[in-house]
Amino acid sequence: MAPTTELTYLALTAILTAALWIPYIVCQVMTNGFLAGENYKDPQPRPVPLWGKRADRAHINAVEVFAPFAALVIVAVLMRATSEMTALWAMLFFWFRVAHAVIYWLGIPYLRTLLFTAGFVCTAGLFVEIIMAMPAGAK
Repeated sequence: MAPTTELTYLALTAILTAALWIPYIVCQVMTNGFLAGENYKDPQPRPVPLWGKRADRAHINAVEVFAPFAALVIVAVLMRATSEMTALWAMLFFWFRVAHAVIYWLGIPYLRTLLFTAGFVCTAGLFVEIIMAMPAGAK
């Protein structure tokens, strides 16, 4: 199977999601130093500045929205329901997630919510394209 635009952006979104923990850990080390033995016994998070807390939340948020996006991309590819629109939805989702993470780290209000919502619209758009591609009897 040749890679599709949708699968390419799924892979890019996967590595983005997988890497978003790094700013939080960098903040932890910059603020508190490397983990000590007692930190492994007590899982209580050590205090960090607000940007570090936002970095952690950006990662958690990315993990939360990844599964539905990934599932829909896979369904579209397996159904051979990919199109210029599904490619556009996948590409936009990725770039909205990049922007969402940066805006979240910077603590810019309102724009973060708009970017999150735009990402959801992309996920919903993928779903609609899949439904529209189904044969009439399967709907």
